[in-house]
Amino acid sequence: MGHADTGVAVTGVGVVTPAGTDEHTFWAGLCAGRSVARRCDELAGLPVDFACPVDGLDLDTAVGGRSVWRMARFVKLALIAARQAVADAGLSPDDWDGTRVGVVLGVGVGGVSLLVDNLRKLDEEGPETVSPLLVPMMIPNAAAGELAIALRAHGPSLAPATACASGATAIAVGRDLLTSGRCDAVVAGGAEAALTPLVVSAFAKLGALSTRTCDPAGASRPFAADRDGFVLGEGAAVVVLERTDDALARGGRPRALLAGAGFSTDGHHPTAPAPDGHGAQWAVEAALHQAGWAPGEVGHINAHGTSTPLNDAMETALISRLFPHRPSVTAPKGVLGHTLAAAGAIEAVATVLTLEQGIVPPIANLDALPDGFELDCVTKAPRHQPVERAVSHSFGFGGHNVALAFARV
Repeated sequence: MGHADTGVAVTGVGVVTPAGTDEHTFWAGLCAGRSVARRCDELAGLPVDFACPVDGLDLDTAVGGRSVWRMARFVKLALIAARQAVADAGLSPDDWDGTRVGVVLGVGVGGVSLLVDNLRKLDEEGPETVSPLLVPMMIPNAAAGELAIALRAHGPSLAPATACASGATAIAVGRDLLTSGRCDAVVAGGAEAALTPLVVSAFAKLGALSTRTCDPAGASRPFAADRDGFVLGEGAAVVVLERTDDALARGGRPRALLAGAGFSTDGHHPTAPAPDGHGAQWAVEAALHQAGWAPGEVGHINAHGTSTPLNDAMETALISRLFPHRPSVTAPKGVLGHTLAAAGAIEAVATVLTLEQGIVPPIANLDALPDGFELDCVTKAPRHQPVERAVSHSFGFGGHNVALAFARV
């Protein structure tokens, strides 16, 4: 295979989300525009007792095999999504040169539930009850490592941790591995499973979560005037990336082009975004520059849209300033909740599907924009819109900003 930069294609996608556990159910759930948030028994008694869990899928059965016992929940989610993506790409570990295949899997928290369970055992029953597998199961790079084992991928295996931008960071890094010639295929995405009382309580104390306990399904409302915080979710999404010419040469099916990716850092605050949005704008401009696009050529934006007062105001300022032609805007977190490290990868898949289908999913629970929010948000029902070029935004605690520029094939 050649190593020149002939453009990078998404040739496979896989998703395990609160709205659906494969591409088709996920897309149907997203287009339905209804939040899947619900009360969770494991969160009973907490000030915030609702979230967006992955339901209706037995992870152990879906993963199968004898090694499932050693995997944390976030690893299982990642592996299921990765298998979907590789199959969708028409690839198989039986056929590829594993030394030319990379894995980049973003994770924010890792196996926190295992850590909590073992700490309880340590306190109550003593050190002999701590699992010898605690460390390899809980470390954030466990998902990247297990994917590499399962897929017999012997190229670079990386686990970027850029908080809520981790999944998008992974896809951007995957693109770099291809354009630099280090890999011929990259399996990239993000996974998170942190719906534990400890994590939910911590986000609640931080003031980041919606407190609409009387209406969980109405709590996540990106860009709405009465938004009051995000709803925690879990999930995973993975894409297969290849150089476009290589994919076509093997008879592969490019589903979208990853035309550009941009990174930046606010350097402003540990949790709050820079209010003017200039840090985030640098990432978007870098993605556009790499793609060779002018801002006016972008027809759609998949917004980070967390439903928090600070993020949505910042993102509105950014979009209004850089894209005055008012491209359509959607925000999947209204339906899915905030899946943290998985969010950027899930939203990348959503952007690919928008390009393919010519459909923009609506933002859940958005009835009215605040005064001064001059955005063309898609609400109430999916919008049929042929989109040639789209940008997906991901912003994380620590000021991490990533923008991915996708083009229709």
